[in-house]
Parts: sequence; C-alpha cells; structure tokens
Amino acid sequence: MEHIYKKIKNLRLEQGMTLKDLSEKTNLSVSFLSQIERGSSSLAITSFKKIADAFNVSMSYFFEDTENHNYAVKKGSQKPFKVEGAETTHIRLAGKFPDRRLEPLKITLVPKQKDEQQFSHPGEELYYVLKGTVIFRIENKEYVLNEGDSIHFPSEKVHQWENPTSEETILLCVLTPVIF
Repeated sequence: MEHIYKKIKNLRLEQGMTLKDLSEKTNLSVSFLSQIERGSSSLAITSFKKIADAFNVSMSYFFEDTENHNYAVKKGSQKPFKVEGAETTHIRLAGKFPDRRLEPLKITLVPKQKDEQQFSHPGEELYYVLKGTVIFRIENKEYVLNEGDSIHFPSEKVHQWENPTSEETILLCVLTPVIF
C-alpha cells in the first residue's frame, strides 16, 4: 500500500493542491489525508474512490506502474485481491486502455457471506452467476439467482448481496463506473 500513498501525495503535488484543497474536494479531513500520505492510516475503498475522483483518475491508476494498452487479460496475469475489511475476492478482467468505461470482474463470495452494509452509488451493475447461488436485495425486493442466472440494475438503487449456501459462489460482474 505504501506505493499507493506515495502516488496520492505525488499526484496532489503535481496538481498543485494543498491537503486543504484535497480535503475540500473529498470531504475527508486534512489530518486523515495527511495520515494516508504518510502511510500511518488504512484507506477504506469509499475514501480511496473519493481521492481518485478528486484527481480525476480511476482507482486502477494507483496500482499501475505504466499505462499499458493491452486489450487481452491472460489467465496467468489475473491476480486475485481483496478490499480491506471484506471477504470478497475480486479478479480484474479489464483490458488496459484510456477512457475505459466498463469494470469487468470475477467475484468470489465465501460460503454464508452476507453484506451487512447496503450500497448505493452512481452507475450500473450486471452480474452473471458462474457457480453457486446468490441473493441480491435491491431496494426491498429479493432476487435469488442460481448458476446461469443474471441481474442488471442501476447502482443508485440500494443493494446488497448474500451467499446463503455452504459453498463458494462465483460471479461475473460488469459495472460502471470504472473503480479499479
């Protein structure tokens, strides 16, 4: 994570921003942003997204060393990752090119995993069940999906998911906007 913290500071300085300027754009405190840049605080995905948006870059900018216009993503280069504090495993499936608008991911939910938090944010989400069962709760309606089923909804709708089984569930996800 240290390279991410350094990129945040470098980008802020390159754009001529003070910590106060970044704080005003992100609604995150100056002291918290200072701790992030020093690597003395962890960074939640929601705060990370606010910082990326303030710099007008995708979150993936902070993970890449150089921009590589590669449209194919070979199995061997697909690296699983988890967002801090979450059980969900993600694998990026996106090619690398400027102005990408879709975020394709392979997502694995552990047995009995349930999001306690509900989400609502700009964009769209599409999920296709590759293996297992998942329950999506969108607004107050429940959708039980099995292998081969799909769901597509506006992300602004309050939503959460659950794997009700004792087996892992694997989903193909395509969403907007680009977040990783």
